[in-house]
Order: sequence, then C-alpha cells, then structure tokens
Amino acid sequence: MARVLVVDDSLLQRKIIGGILKAEGHEVIEALDGQDGLEKATSEKPDCILSDLVMPKMDGFAFLAELKRSGLNIPIIVATADIQEDARQECLDLGALHVIHKPIKKEDILNALSRMLQPCQGKTK
Repeated sequence: MARVLVVDDSLLQRKIIGGILKAEGHEVIEALDGQDGLEKATSEKPDCILSDLVMPKMDGFAFLAELKRSGLNIPIIVATADIQEDARQECLDLGALHVIHKPIKKEDILNALSRMLQPCQGKTK
C-alpha cells in the first residue's frame, strides 16, 4: 500500500483522513501546514500527498507551487471547502491531480487515491 502524507492544520481532519487511509492499509504521515508538509515531503518521500488549501505559514497554493519547483514529482490530492472553479483550476495548474471537496467523504478519498496508486505501486514494493 501507499505512504500518504496528509497536510492539514486541523487535527480533526488529519485524524479523520488518517483513519480512513489506515483502515485501508496505507501508511500515514502527518504535517501541520504547508511548510511542515514540504519538509516532510522532502525527508519522508511519500508516495502520494493529500493536502488542505487554507493553512497557516504556507497555504495549499504555495505548498503546491513549492512542490512543483522542488521537482519531487509526488502525486497530490487537494481537499478543500472552496468549491469555486478558479480555485480548483489553480490547484490543477500547480500540479494537483485531483481536487476533492470538504466535508471529506470516505469514497471521495479512496476513489482519488486509487486512481493515483498505479504510478505509486512501484515505489512501495
């Protein structure tokens, strides 16, 4: 299964998302904000990232831009309460592969993750 970095300033959201992922057999790494997420993406080398947009220190847009600039090439899912098309498109332009909406639904996370796992499978074996 995949190593997934969950980047969200909300402890509750990290626990909800982490619980869903762990129940499916994935390893979960947690980060408190974009800055922490960037450090953990570099040091932990996760297979995939699931990130919030609105966070302190470094928001999700800046986090996506820094990941893109770093060349880490890690598949990213963005989870956001912002349902505006321009925010969704900006996430995709910055390298996110999927944008899912909050409140988080188990099936949305698992569907997005399963679509990304094919490229990740080689890393986890």
